[in-house]
This record gives sequence, structure tokens and C-alpha cells, in this order.
Amino acid sequence: MTVLGCIADDFTGATDLAGLLARSGVKVNLHMGVPDGPPEDPAAFEVIALKCRTEPVAEAVAECLRALDWLQAAGAARFFWKYCSTFDSTADGNIGPVAEALMAKLGADQTIYCPAFPENGRSIFMGNLFVGEQPLAESPMRDHPLTPMRDSNLMRLLAPQVTKPVGLANRLVVEKGAAALKTRLAALKRDGVAHVVVDSVSNGDLSVIAEACRDMRLLTGGSAVAMALPALYLKDGILAADAPKLDAPTLEEGAIVLSGSCSAMTRAQVAAYLEHADGYRLDPLDLAQNGASAALVWLEQQPATRAKIIYATAEPDAVKAAQDKLGVAKAGAVVEDALAALAVKARDLGTRRFVVAGGETSGAVTKALGVTQLTIGAEIAPGVPWCFAQSAGCDIALTLKSGNFGAVSFFDDALAKL
Repeated sequence: MTVLGCIADDFTGATDLAGLLARSGVKVNLHMGVPDGPPEDPAAFEVIALKCRTEPVAEAVAECLRALDWLQAAGAARFFWKYCSTFDSTADGNIGPVAEALMAKLGADQTIYCPAFPENGRSIFMGNLFVGEQPLAESPMRDHPLTPMRDSNLMRLLAPQVTKPVGLANRLVVEKGAAALKTRLAALKRDGVAHVVVDSVSNGDLSVIAEACRDMRLLTGGSAVAMALPALYLKDGILAADAPKLDAPTLEEGAIVLSGSCSAMTRAQVAAYLEHADGYRLDPLDLAQNGASAALVWLEQQPATRAKIIYATAEPDAVKAAQDKLGVAKAGAVVEDALAALAVKARDLGTRRFVVAGGETSGAVTKALGVTQLTIGAEIAPGVPWCFAQSAGCDIALTLKSGNFGAVSFFDDALAKL
């Protein structure tokens, strides 16, 4: 029976969360979209990856409620709504509207919001989100092509997205421990505050938050606040000590890196990998006119065991130029379609190891490969695990990396880990 049911608003975020839960050694299942059929032999931790971060609010809410229904059918009694550690959202949502819809369905009158991930440089202090030492609004997220974040204050960002009051449990409360945090939450609840932003600047803070909030029917945040839950569930006797573990397959040689992210870190990772790997750059303007045929030919010509990368990763000015000419939606779609076709071609050529950078790219690639369920394996970097699946009857491994995660050497680190 499922102990914790999780819903994530994009594919890389889902693997991030699943990877941290898998640190417990317990098997974690990750589903790409809401499964069509009823749950069969569910794991203790079930994660459903959606692609709803920038969908219209009504569509995102409906999809998340379908995911909730499936997780309840799997036996889950506690739930986690996972969004990006940089609180990526449009002005209308979808973080707040989805949270309120889930709360209403579950009969929950309060939840927390904690996108902090200190291991990856995301912290919250006095309600303000920092990326490293930069406030969110001064970080590279300010110019994100789909969800530009121009305010660092999570309460101001969240308030327009929800219908009930927003409050804060600040660092001065969290550092006093779980009992003090529970007291603060109870006081806010008496005042009618349903949505509580909780400060966190360290893993110790995250442990305090998890301990104080583990009995809530719904938690929301970045993946890291869920990291301490397995140990707490074991302590409480909710999670069995002999829960099933991962059994990873043996894979043939051959790997490819597919990068659609244009984040600052991914740009650095691509540049580092190109120092020794063969590379092919996808140009959205060329793809819109000529398709991916040239890239497909290039891929066919590459030796199976040679390090190779196909990427649309580019500097912000180049991204904006393509968006201005094609429109934001089409500029993204032509890249996603090309990388999806290239993933299928690589698989058909015998590639079994896929390193994928970018949330939208990860969604497109997994869909093209026909991957609907992943089993979570070893972590490469905080929040980024290897995952195992089947595609066209073949065992494959994928890692789905959020744009800003990982060290500059991430692509090499990933393949070395596997």
C-alpha cells in the first residue's frame, strides 16, 4: 500500500522528488502522467509526473485532481504537491490554485509552502526566496522564457493565486524546533490562515519542518522538504522496514545527452561536455523551416560508444530572437519535437542510456520513448537520480535533469555513476 502519494508539475521535478525519497532505500515508482489503469502492486512511494506548470489553471487543476484520485486508489493517505524550488509560476498559478483544489478534495484546512533546497542553493528567509546568495528576482530566473520571476517574496507571489489568507512561519520559529513550529501553525490556523510559507536555510530546518508537518494530509513545496519523511514514517510505523527495494537492470553500452534547457547552469554543463564530446546544435529557426533531418543524419553517423550531445541550449539573446520570430510556443515546440525524434532514433540505433536536460525536453523525450513508468535508481546529484524503464521492449536508463541542477561536470558525472 502507498504511504505517500506525490504529484509533480513537471517531469524533472518528479524525478528530483523521487530521487530524494529513494535515498531511504525503499522502492519508488514514478509515473509519467496519470496511469490509465488502476494501481497494481503500488510502492510505498508513488510519484505522478505531470506537465502542468504553465497550463491554463483549469486544466492544471483538473489533471492534478485526476492524479489525486489515482493515488487515493493506491491507498495513500498523505500527499505531496511538488513544484520547482524556484517557485516557478505564472501570475495566475498554478501553485496556489492546485494546492487549494487538493486541499478542498482532501478536507485539509491548512498546508505549508516550502520550496527550499539548501543542497542546491535554494533557501527561504523571512518569506523571501534566494538562489545562492541572490534574491530570486535578481537571479537568472528573472529572465526565464516561460515563467520569469520578478518578485522574491513568496507571500506576495502566492497571495494572488489563492482565495484564503497567506501567512509566514519564519526562521526564528523554525530554529526553535518542531514543537514551536506546530504552535505557530496552530495559531495561524485559528486566525484563518490556510497557506503558510515556511522559512528554511539548511537541511536541519527541513528536518524540523518535516517532523512538525508530517501528519498534514497535504504538504507542498520543492522536493527537499520531503527528504526526511521516509525516516519519520519508519519511526511512526507507517512505513514497513522490509518494504521492497530497487532491482536495477544491466544495460548495454551507448549513451546520448539531449539538452533543451537554456538555464545558466545547463549552458555551462553543455560547454564543459563539448570539450571532449561530439556535439550537434539545434537551431529553432532552422528546425521550423527544415525539420530535424540533418540532425538525424548526423546521429546515424556517430559511433555507438562515442560521447555525444545534441542540444538547443543557447544564450538568452539567441532564445529571445527565436521566440520573437516564431513565437514562444512554436520556438519551444520545434525543439521538443526534434529532441523527441532524436531520442527515438538513438534508441533504435542501440542507445540505452539517456541524459536529458530541461523539464519540457524531459516530457517530450519520455513521451516519444513510450515511457509511462520509471523505477528510481542511484542519485547523481542532489535531486537528480538515474531512472530505469522499458521502451519498445528494451531496458533503458534515463536521467531527467532540471535546468539549474547539477555541477558543471554533470553529464560526465551521470554516465560515470551509471
